[in-house]
Amino acid sequence: MSIRGLRDALRDADQVHTALGHFNFSELVVLKAVAAVTRQLDLPVLVGVSESEREFVGVRQAAALVKSIREDSGISIFLNADHTHSLEKAVEAARAGFDMIVFDASAHGFDENVTATRRAVEAVKSINAEILVEGEIGYIGTSSAIHSALPSDLSPLTTAEEARQFVDATSVDVLAPAVGTMHGMLRSMTSGKERKHLDIGSIAEIKAATRSFLTLHGGSGTEVAEVVSGISAGINVVHINTELRLAWRQGLEDAFAKHPQEIAPYHLLPSAYEVVSEVVRSWLLAFRGGARAVA
Repeated sequence: MSIRGLRDALRDADQVHTALGHFNFSELVVLKAVAAVTRQLDLPVLVGVSESEREFVGVRQAAALVKSIREDSGISIFLNADHTHSLEKAVEAARAGFDMIVFDASAHGFDENVTATRRAVEAVKSINAEILVEGEIGYIGTSSAIHSALPSDLSPLTTAEEARQFVDATSVDVLAPAVGTMHGMLRSMTSGKERKHLDIGSIAEIKAATRSFLTLHGGSGTEVAEVVSGISAGINVVHINTELRLAWRQGLEDAFAKHPQEIAPYHLLPSAYEVVSEVVRSWLLAFRGGARAVA
């Protein structure tokens, strides 16, 4: 697949009712795994770094890593500044060369969210008009963690009218509505006893009202069939993070158990790489309409 712009990749996905996978990274193992699998499957992909992940990896360093992978491998891999909460951080990512910025003011009221997001769109586009900006309506939590209970402060589902007003007022390129997911996973989800549930009807109504690209945050722990239905209804990007973190830890724990005396990272980390790769592969196949082989 020749490298094309992110907007073109999203438009292509939208036309055939598939979605781009979005995978967060905070170290090289996950990034290398995502790049390798997408190269094998010949698919476009988004990788993201949140504000906290950027603090650890480095803003310019993350951009340089993704740029080098794109140039060396020829794959369509795009970098997203995930969950950016301040104008300063959005501008920093835009100047570093990110392809997309998620400006997240969803914890605020609707009017304040609109005002802040509109300013972010204007600032980012003034730096590079080709950068896509995503806005969010509906608070679905902030932590990609394992929760013992459902967070009590989640927002109601986004309505189609709210979505239309938000997109019209902010001029965002991509919208992330609240349609039934949350960030992180419930502890019962890790054992398969409980899953998140998408409101497919709401997704379809929001798509019809906005005609925007739509993102599903908090995809980890959601039933594959529901994600596929959500994509058919209009979702264009699906975020997976918590499942990757669980896989990364599992891989390392397995490596430590098998090689208790080993201290060389490059002998231990391949185990995490393999487990993460399988999660990425299974989700990407699902996003393209294939069967997910790994839970």
